Amino acid sequence: MKKSLIIINIVLFLSGFIHLSAQIVTNLSIVASGKQLFIFWPASDSNYVLQKATSVNSSNWTVVASGSPLIGICTTNTLASQFFQLYMKTNIPVATAQIPGGTFTMGDTLDDEGDATPVSATVSSFYIDINLVSYGQWLMVYNWASSHGYGFVDSGSGKATNYPVESVDWYDAVKWSNARSQQAGLTPVYYSDAGMSQVYTNGEITPYVKWAANGYRLPTEAEWEMAARSGVNGQRFPWGDTISDLVNANYYGYPAFLLYDIGPSGFTSFFSTGTVPFTSPEGFYPANSFGLYDMAGNVNEWCWDWYGTPYAGGTNPEGPANGTYRVMRGGDWQHSAQSARCACRGSNDPTFATSTIGFRCVKAP
Repeated sequence: MKKSLIIINIVLFLSGFIHLSAQIVTNLSIVASGKQLFIFWPASDSNYVLQKATSVNSSNWTVVASGSPLIGICTTNTLASQFFQLYMKTNIPVATAQIPGGTFTMGDTLDDEGDATPVSATVSSFYIDINLVSYGQWLMVYNWASSHGYGFVDSGSGKATNYPVESVDWYDAVKWSNARSQQAGLTPVYYSDAGMSQVYTNGEITPYVKWAANGYRLPTEAEWEMAARSGVNGQRFPWGDTISDLVNANYYGYPAFLLYDIGPSGFTSFFSTGTVPFTSPEGFYPANSFGLYDMAGNVNEWCWDWYGTPYAGGTNPEGPANGTYRVMRGGDWQHSAQSARCACRGSNDPTFATSTIGFRCVKAP
């Protein structure tokens, strides 16, 4: 991964003045007018991505603009210091968070879930993407994989590079995880044969899993729920027991029918413009206590497990040995807050791809 080409620290003083300091290694200009800041870079550099963070040493850089030579940033007197860096798209760092190992209560009885009877589960420590796999990230790996012997059924879709990829089926998400591992020089997790000698790259089969490998994979259902709950058992959502699409997550509001949905009604007004899907960009809503974004709403997330009831507890459960549908978790922009609850279990045919389903990856420490 190449070092960033530019870092800009924006410090706002109470007087309203903007102090800019920049180490410029590429042709880039900054124009400030009042409290509006514009950052320009050459049109020929459209493969760069502008990111921001609150610390230069942050592990959570959020994409501000991609593929455009102009970005306008509105500033105020109360805005904290911000750092900006320009990366080539082929070298975008993907932030992960380490989830500590431990025991938690999987499921709850808050809303009479018929398939989420609480059970004790122990999960080993793992890393997880703090954001859903973005469309830009998907394309980088997809393009590499397509020229290295991989075959995909779906090409994936997304509103922009910093929005979640969607319309990807379970098999392609698994193969993409393998390609991401190989591109990063890690050992793939999924194989076409029991001897673990043929990396799974083509077709739609149930792969063999090398759980001890250090590559990327889909989370188990237990890992996903542990990460979503972020250390707190028994609450409806990652942050508490009520939800609002103005504050917490991107979902379809039904406050008239769900007492814990405090509205407003319908699609979130932030993103229900133009054509569907009404997905939201990475980092728009607050992260949970583990620093993970969109663990409720936006798009559903494929998990490894076959769907089955009741779900298993115990140590590092991997779900049923076989089944018909694969588990999805988290809810999405088109469905109600009921689907966004930590205990809600969705499922679908692993060949199904639609604008309400995406994924994120995990890996061993």
